Amino acid sequence: MSESFFSQSRKAFYKSLVNILLTDSKGVPSNADKDNPLSVKVALGIAKLIQAEAKGARLAGQVAGNKFEGICLAFIQNTFLKLDHLRPGKWTVARITGRPRLALADFEQYSHLTAIAAATKTNRQLAAAIGSDYIITPDIIISRAPEEDKVINRSEILVDETCVKLATLRKTNKCLPILHASISCKWTIRSDRAQNARSEALNLIGNRKGHLPHVVVITGEPLPSRIASLALGTGNIDCVYHFALQELIATVEGLKDEEGTKDTLRTMVEGKRLKDIADLPLDLAV
Repeated sequence: MSESFFSQSRKAFYKSLVNILLTDSKGVPSNADKDNPLSVKVALGIAKLIQAEAKGARLAGQVAGNKFEGICLAFIQNTFLKLDHLRPGKWTVARITGRPRLALADFEQYSHLTAIAAATKTNRQLAAAIGSDYIITPDIIISRAPEEDKVINRSEILVDETCVKLATLRKTNKCLPILHASISCKWTIRSDRAQNARSEALNLIGNRKGHLPHVVVITGEPLPSRIASLALGTGNIDCVYHFALQELIATVEGLKDEEGTKDTLRTMVEGKRLKDIADLPLDLAV
């Protein structure tokens, strides 16, 4: 039986990590916390299982993070866009270049943020009351372009000039692209980074007009307890996706005297709060 496309893409994803997932001269993988023995042990187990054998000093945090974003972007482009038979549409999967402060205003659900920013610029009291929580720049976005009437009416005349004048999917209504997903990429997770991801999710929820986009996190963090700081609980982030969940599970289950860590991981997986990166494209097609 031939290997599936998603399985091949997962392996290609790991090969792309060659310049990020490095093991230094002391045997510490670059996604591990060198001061935490369990973090190092789990990271080494994952690296061995995915055959990440590159040696070298870890990259600076921001450099590694940017490279990880780029690799995640390529994976999602390669896989999600294969699912047009399940989720038809004109899709864009991209990073927002330059990180503009009002990047979200380019999408239909958040287009009103431009007016808010303009109002707060000239009114200090309003600026103090509203703050700047609406200024969010996702790492990766997926958006859908509005459709021409000829596409909507392909099988039969469904819409005309007398009705459906406000629907966001209809291009003739002069709507902006629709934000389908906001994806945050965290090569590793520390407490402050976890809270940033949660804050971004809450702001996406609170500032929208229209339907909520998917809000997800991809991480390469090896420690289940740190992943849990993002994954456990509901109401803001849809789900956390691990770059090598199968290998994380195999490594943790093989540990001795780490029942608490095993229980945490099982809780996240069985509770559908932690999935593998290969699960993400199909979840985005829902």
